[in-house]
Amino acid sequence: MPYQEELANRIRNAFRIFPSEIHDAIQEKKMFGGVAFLYKGKMTVGVAGDDLMVRVPAEKMAASLEQDSVRPMDFTNRPMKEFVFVSEKGYESEEQLQHWLELGVSHAQQKLNEL
Repeated sequence: MPYQEELANRIRNAFRIFPSEIHDAIQEKKMFGGVAFLYKGKMTVGVAGDDLMVRVPAEKMAASLEQDSVRPMDFTNRPMKEFVFVSEKGYESEEQLQHWLELGVSHAQQKLNEL
């Protein structure tokens, strides 16, 4: 399934306003039939079809899943741990998109700190 290139471009642009130590550490990788954005090798967000994929810190999963535009990420009919899909309504504005990118980076930073 092709992914929404417009959303990928919005993500690229949104990461440009992050501090350089974060922005400079972001890499792109083809994953899940779309594109993922990794911080120091850890996935933060990505695009699969029209959905935004987001890695969410465990302590913020319940609140994230309460939003109408958010559902568990489940490629194999089993929800993946600390992953969500966000539909278009949940990333319409730049502020909404920024929120999800910040959550994704926060998740990656937590995982890196655990190493």
